[in-house]
Amino acid sequence: MRSLVFDEISPDDMDKLESWLKEQDLQSSIEHLYHFNLPQSLLTPTQHEHAPQCGPFYMAVETGRDWVRLELLVRAKAILRCACIAYATPEQRAHMENYLDNLLRDLHISV
Repeated sequence: MRSLVFDEISPDDMDKLESWLKEQDLQSSIEHLYHFNLPQSLLTPTQHEHAPQCGPFYMAVETGRDWVRLELLVRAKAILRCACIAYATPEQRAHMENYLDNLLRDLHISV
């Protein structure tokens, strides 16, 4: 799996991040796994076409003891396998990397 990892995060900062993710109601049904929804404007043509039956689309964020990982696979909440599930386009990837980087900066989390 392709992913982007931020590591060597202090326990206090990890608690701060986990709290924020939970406050924003981004949790999945799996502990320490969160969903960052993709904006409609960044969806591929196939994802736009499949949005009514497969969407919404998101990228998974997993947290660990001293790290946070952004998976670079665009997933669909309503289905596990479909042509609309694919690795992020360069635009999707850049948007979500910036989103996570800005989030960590806004929470004053050093990485």
